[in-house]
Amino acid sequence: MRPLQFRLAILFLLILLSANAQEKKRFKVHTIAFYNLENLFDTINDPNKFDERSPIMEMKTNRAEVYKKKVHNMARVIADIGSEVTHNTPVIIGISEVENREVIEDVVNDPLLLHKDYGIVHFNSPDVRSIDVGLLYQKALFTPILTSSHELKIYDDITRKRVYTRDQLLVSGKLEGEMIHIIVNHWPSRSGGEARSRPKRIAAAKLTKRLIDSLQSIDPYAKIFAMGDLNDDPTNASVKDILKAKKDKEDVGLKGIYNPMEAMAKKGLGSNAYRDAWSLFDQIMVTKPLLEKDYSSFRFYKAGIFGKNYLINKKGRWKGYPFRSFADGGFTNGFSDHFPVFVYVIKEIK
Repeated sequence: MRPLQFRLAILFLLILLSANAQEKKRFKVHTIAFYNLENLFDTINDPNKFDERSPIMEMKTNRAEVYKKKVHNMARVIADIGSEVTHNTPVIIGISEVENREVIEDVVNDPLLLHKDYGIVHFNSPDVRSIDVGLLYQKALFTPILTSSHELKIYDDITRKRVYTRDQLLVSGKLEGEMIHIIVNHWPSRSGGEARSRPKRIAAAKLTKRLIDSLQSIDPYAKIFAMGDLNDDPTNASVKDILKAKKDKEDVGLKGIYNPMEAMAKKGLGSNAYRDAWSLFDQIMVTKPLLEKDYSSFRFYKAGIFGKNYLINKKGRWKGYPFRSFADGGFTNGFSDHFPVFVYVIKEIK
């Protein structure tokens, strides 16, 4: 073989080997999710709470049986989120509309989840409806280091009396050795109308922004996931003007926030429905360091709404809506009036 031909052959072989090496790249994938569990209350009347107003406490019979089914249904959904891709349940999942730690323990102790050995982060909040947020995490994969609950102080615009609502949960810890931060939200509802209630969600967004800013003041490259039922869409002022979340990755600056849910909302997709209109109140946003293209550490890969067929109502006036647990004063054996949302994070395996 002539020298030039030899060099060309070697070059071709190197290119071929390089292509094969790229083809053989392997990635580790985890699901990080959020799910509004729709009125997950126990059957015990707490005299210090308004839990008697919960759907299950308003039922006259079969409370224990209904509670057992409700818990199992929640576990079924959690076990399923992202499993087609990761072959695992979510490594981390933020939750809302839970009454107390005990109901969360019942969910993670369901046979569908027990083997995953989920840990729980939960604080009691002063919400007038007695509902809290929380976080579940697989102990084998995530280790919480710092956890804190942050009070949202808001007031009625007419009476000026304090409106007691959900605290915001901040969990910082290591996902397989890498530091990440998760903020779990359930912002004030639209009760009384969107416009009248808007200042309450603006206040909630400002609290979330302060938490993000405080983390970034310590580490500008902090990997932060801000998630929750915001009771606002990705295009509302709370998200766009206060959090300054961007729809496009290329517009996100160093301390900026990317909201992959906005593009979904623009396509008409939603996580909850009301009066034949879909909203995308359930969102997960991420900070810039999760968008880098170097996959030597965990990065954002993809976001989605988990709306499998069994989570959709098949009949009646709510046909096509999320198949909720409670309707017309009874238990439907459904799941939630919200679909879960999720993101995949990926990391190259060397």
